[in-house]
Amino acid sequence: MSKNKYEIDMIHGPLAGKILLFSIPLMCSSILQLLFNAADVVVVGQFSGPNSIAAVGSTGSVINLIVSLFMGLAVGVNVLAARYYAAGQDRDMSETVHTAAMISIIGGILIMVIGILISRPILLAMGSPAEVIGLSTLYMKIYFLGAPSLLIYNLGSAILRAIGDTRRPLYYLVISGIINVILNLFFVIVLHLDVAGVAIATVISETVSAVLITRCLMQAAESYRFIPSRLRITRNKLIRILQLGVPAGLQGMIFALSNVLIQSSINSFGAIAMAGNAAASNLEGFVYMSMNSIYQACVSFTSQNFGAGEYKRIGKVLRTCLATVFIIGLVMGNCFYLFGQPLLHIYTSDPQAIDFGLQRMSVICTTYLLCGVMDTLCGSLRGLGYSTVPMIVSLLGACGFRIIWIYTIFVQYHSLFVLYLSYPASWFLTALAHLVCYFIIRRILARKMQEVPLSAR
Repeated sequence: MSKNKYEIDMIHGPLAGKILLFSIPLMCSSILQLLFNAADVVVVGQFSGPNSIAAVGSTGSVINLIVSLFMGLAVGVNVLAARYYAAGQDRDMSETVHTAAMISIIGGILIMVIGILISRPILLAMGSPAEVIGLSTLYMKIYFLGAPSLLIYNLGSAILRAIGDTRRPLYYLVISGIINVILNLFFVIVLHLDVAGVAIATVISETVSAVLITRCLMQAAESYRFIPSRLRITRNKLIRILQLGVPAGLQGMIFALSNVLIQSSINSFGAIAMAGNAAASNLEGFVYMSMNSIYQACVSFTSQNFGAGEYKRIGKVLRTCLATVFIIGLVMGNCFYLFGQPLLHIYTSDPQAIDFGLQRMSVICTTYLLCGVMDTLCGSLRGLGYSTVPMIVSLLGACGFRIIWIYTIFVQYHSLFVLYLSYPASWFLTALAHLVCYFIIRRILARKMQEVPLSAR
């Protein structure tokens, strides 16, 4: 199996350097994706006012709720493609690529239709204030027009991650990110389109990145080459992608649902609190995406080593990833909090909104490393092919716990500080449960390998 200059050999040699080589471009790519939304919030915050920033910021949890299920399929594509690639199973790899392409087209259209239809009803159910809901609905409806492009890019990126290529997705996002910022400024400042302008800019930039990654896959000379005439769903690949991806997507939906409930609680404190929360959430996103790149590395490295039969390296992959994500979360989270005031000022000049944002960051940024540890443990389980277990754990440890918190402790002590405490508490409990599950599953897999004759391995 020949490797081009963009690929990383995950199954031989030292791990730490390769995990960083894999993660840093992915980290930059994730941050650039975040900059799409950050640019939206910054531009409307500086040129349109607090209602507009609240409108854009408050839609994030709803958008995540709707797209999470389909975005989770990227995990299934990544795990399956990494295994086939490491094992040299070219036909299976090709079928996975073309099945993933069909999923992105069909899933993107479904998300677009569902998102447009339920935008206003779900915002009403969340108690969005009257002065914000019209702008929020408009932003969401335009945003969901870009859902097919969003899925095409993310599933295409999942295929490239499976072979160890995280650099080309970064290059494409640099191009589309620059386009997004330029169009944001043009549509809002010159054309005075307010939230509609930033939504249109996001859709256009996402379409550019989707076109670029499709072109990349069409020009690949390997088993992962995309050939339009072969575009079809292979039944057994679809089933396996769904088995691995749907639990991951449902887990994302579970987290998003709990965040929707929390956003609804935040909405009860008014538009200024919503604006401060939105600004802080955007800043936290940079820390989260940096940690998430280690989660992605853990999934890909674990999957490839499992597919290649390098079982002893799987534990080393997890330990290296946990150490890395702990340092990233500790350093970045606390630095963002320490410099919170000037950073929040980039989004809004309203002193009350900044105070609300700092209150959120004092709880979440300082404990964000727990979230990184939780996700990395989850990534190892998924890389081993166990996707349902972390979904169930997250259902109980994240969503269930946060719902109980909102309807008990938050009702008793009605403050934003108490509401935000539900995050680190749920991360700690869920991470602990994932760790227990990991040791149980590794023991099960070790027993299975002992039962398989050497000639059959």
